[in-house]
Amino acid sequence: MSNRFAIVLGADGKGHEAEPAQACAQQPDPARLVWAHLDGREGGTLEWLRAHGGMPETVAYALTAVETRPRCEAIGEGALVNLRGPALTPDDGDPLVSIRLWLEEGRVISVSYRPIATLGVVREQMEAGQIKDPGDFVSHLAMLITKQIDPTIADLGDLVDDCETMLEPDQAYDTRRRIARARSEAIVYRRFIVPQREALTALAGLDAHWLEEDDRLHLREAADRFSRMAEELESVRERSALIHEQLTDLRAELMEDRALLISVVALVFLPLTFVTGLFGMNVGGIPLQHGAGFWIVAIFCVAMAAVGGAWFGAQHWFRR
Repeated sequence: MSNRFAIVLGADGKGHEAEPAQACAQQPDPARLVWAHLDGREGGTLEWLRAHGGMPETVAYALTAVETRPRCEAIGEGALVNLRGPALTPDDGDPLVSIRLWLEEGRVISVSYRPIATLGVVREQMEAGQIKDPGDFVSHLAMLITKQIDPTIADLGDLVDDCETMLEPDQAYDTRRRIARARSEAIVYRRFIVPQREALTALAGLDAHWLEEDDRLHLREAADRFSRMAEELESVRERSALIHEQLTDLRAELMEDRALLISVVALVFLPLTFVTGLFGMNVGGIPLQHGAGFWIVAIFCVAMAAVGGAWFGAQHWFRR
């Protein structure tokens, strides 16, 4: 697929590739859909839109803006729509890439700065004659985006479910790392899912004669799916925060238990250290200076340690 192309709906009801400038040169025709796609990374995209797009100046600048968020705005007889979908080749950028659309009767002009995964499917559908007008185009695109994003959001929920069953001290490090990744991804996706739901809802209610009732139903369905995804992402974020708190409490409890064990051992050996230090002084008059003296002191120390340990156990100092 070239970076800049156009598909024109022919008399046979199927789409055929054409040169973008020539395809857009004719006046919009309700029975003849033209879709021109431009790569924003190519030079001269703004100039091309101003020369061949047949759109207001503000729309041309909006289509070539570097930073965008999902939106829908009616402008004259057309609509400016920004959507986000999964990237064709994931990289270090956002997992959802932007596609900007100018929709009017008989014409769709799209601009993207990174390849979007659904674009090839939409092109195949238009070439097969499944897309007849701008309403079909945007509703098919929205539904394809929801179908591709939905499994990813479901996987995040499953990941949090797995982490909830791994709240064990020996798995705390791995669980903390996985839950941090899930929380981070949920925040990134929610940043675009929520406004995309609002954009599709606004588009479904747009007063445009090129939007048929079936298109509006599909747009509302896509908006409802995005609403459910937004709720799932909010749940993932809240559950991740709760699991993180539980892991922090578990780690603090583990450290407290270890500190308590060290304190008990120190308290048990404190009198033993005093006794052994006392009998180890290099002065005259130390008692038990005979052959059984060592064993008497050793047995005494063991007895003191046993008594001290038994007392701490009776006081319930040993716990997990």
